[in-house]
Amino acid sequence: MNIIVCVKRVPFTQEVDLEIEAGKREVDRESLAYVVNDWDNYAIEEAVRLKEQGEGTVTAITLGPEEDEEVLRRCLAMGADRARRIDPGERTLDGQGVARVLARGLAGIPFDLILCGVQAEDDNQGMVGIMMAEHLGLAHAVVVTGIEPQEGKLIVQCELEGGLDERSKIKLPALLTIQTGINEPRYVSIMGIKKAAKKPLEVIPLAALNLSPDDLAPQVLIEELFLPPETGGAEMITGDPAQAAEKILQILKEKGVRA
Repeated sequence: MNIIVCVKRVPFTQEVDLEIEAGKREVDRESLAYVVNDWDNYAIEEAVRLKEQGEGTVTAITLGPEEDEEVLRRCLAMGADRARRIDPGERTLDGQGVARVLARGLAGIPFDLILCGVQAEDDNQGMVGIMMAEHLGLAHAVVVTGIEPQEGKLIVQCELEGGLDERSKIKLPALLTIQTGINEPRYVSIMGIKKAAKKPLEVIPLAALNLSPDDLAPQVLIEELFLPPETGGAEMITGDPAQAAEKILQILKEKGVRA
């Protein structure tokens, strides 16, 4: 099975005090470290596991500047066979534009299956994979937590709302968005990193994809980015249960709650 995995390099924001740039449309990323998007890490691991069950190849692809080759090298170290980076230059793209570029950027790569993470940690939009499937005319399933390959098709388990799961049969070629927890991503060894340096990594400029300005024009623009306002801390209620209950009722009445 030939598999393509779309990956993204994102800023590591845990345990960091985020600051907004002066233009109020972007987080100040200058001092932030970068990592592979968590959901994409599970997607590349699942692709490598599927390849290990039979014949085929895994190709990792990303859209970004030269620095983003770092995550592609990680994918190669995990077991991907080749990688492709699409260089956007100075172009700013929204989710629709990213989906169009990635869909067009797959040209020349044979595939049976495309894997994407459910969403990206930096924007949390979760729409690129679904839009790619529409642009490519592929059957797709989202929030996938299990994959069982069969001849010409897959049995996939998807996470639904309310703690429910769903098992579906989907014909190949197809696109799946992968949920965290589907597997345990492997440790990237020093030997894997050395081998990754010898694997092919192709770079394609955005202009080579022959997309029109209308195809790339953002349909969603961020007007302002801001941190949530600070609020007061929690009020600790003391006393015996009767006193605490009376105090809670008083607070509810002050907030306009009626029994």
